[in-house]
Amino acid sequence: MAKVVREAMRQASGALLTADHTAAQQVTVRDAEIDVLYRVVEDRVFGLAACRPPVAGDLRMVLNMLQVAADLQRMGDLAAHVARVALRRHPVPAVVPELADLFRAMSAVADELAAKIVSALADHDAVQAAQLDRDDDAMDDLHRKLFTVMLSPQWPLGVEAAIDGALLGRYFERYADHAVNIGHHVVVLATATDRLSSAAGASGPS
Repeated sequence: MAKVVREAMRQASGALLTADHTAAQQVTVRDAEIDVLYRVVEDRVFGLAACRPPVAGDLRMVLNMLQVAADLQRMGDLAAHVARVALRRHPVPAVVPELADLFRAMSAVADELAAKIVSALADHDAVQAAQLDRDDDAMDDLHRKLFTVMLSPQWPLGVEAAIDGALLGRYFERYADHAVNIGHHVVVLATATDRLSSAAGASGPS
């Protein structure tokens, strides 16, 4: 899921900045794939609980993974929202030139966050996951700069371009917020896994 979500936002961002109709359509189609993957995770969680009722520690781990999947699904939805804005404004780019550099930077930050999620999930890396909270500061800073530009008395492009900019800024900001949520869950999962491993080692033969 994390890999698909990362690629979805990369593709949506490219479509946004270049008015690539085909790429934007592909993102909206792949959003259904992310939804299917979420249902697979959900089914496995509930199937596990039904077959072997988990103890408290295991239950926390399983529920955290379900929350990770829910955040990933929402990140996929946000990538699709970005793609739909690109489709709505086609054949011209949805991002006006005055905002292009800011959204290019937002896209880069979003991709860095998503890449870190993929790595942290694969390696159960609590240190890397914890860094996501700090890394999100870059997206918040760009979001503030976006509104500084659009609310400036010198803004020349009227209400419609500002509304598109505000919506898109919100989509990127929320994408990053969900990445931070996943980081928190991965920290819990990694910590719980370490505790279980330590407990198993302590109870083994000396």
